[in-house]
Amino acid sequence: MEFFDAMKNRRSIYSISNSSTVSDEKIKEIVEESVKHTPTAFNSQTGRVMLLLNENHNKFWDITEDALRKVVPQGQFEPTKEKIESFRSGYGTILFFEDQETVKSLQEQFPLYKDSFPSYSLQASGMLQYNVWTGLAIEGLGASLQHYTELIEEDIKKEWNINESWKLIAQMPFGKKEEEAGEKEFESLDKRIRILD
Repeated sequence: MEFFDAMKNRRSIYSISNSSTVSDEKIKEIVEESVKHTPTAFNSQTGRVMLLLNENHNKFWDITEDALRKVVPQGQFEPTKEKIESFRSGYGTILFFEDQETVKSLQEQFPLYKDSFPSYSLQASGMLQYNVWTGLAIEGLGASLQHYTELIEEDIKKEWNINESWKLIAQMPFGKKEEEAGEKEFESLDKRIRILD
């Protein structure tokens, strides 16, 4: 039942603070163990992660806010600014990437599956994000998953000298939960699952 409890407790938490329920070492352990043990097609190990704490976390959301100011009309920017502030108010941010050089190499090695490797890569990234997110939730940390990818990828690669072959997939701000997630509605499982016995 502990496994099911962990699944249930992993929710999108948007009200987070700049404190943590665990040490930085524990957060690093969650990231490292998730990267190491999350399955990937052909054991390709395409996932890449950056853990941003302290000023690096703040800098990331500064970059994101600057990028959004260029595309959101000035008179309509306040709700966007509030959303970015809620992420910036967290303890840290985890960036998820997929190494496109590895994906390309696999496409060349296994041409029969060439068209499928980008999809396999995204599936592996989703599992990695889920594992990290669930690991944080087990430790009492709140997190959410964001996708400002195309707007900021070039800028953050310059800021932190990130390998060009790393494709940014998602961003996960996290911190101590200030509010629990609300009730969640579920569609009938009869519509979603078929069991043939």
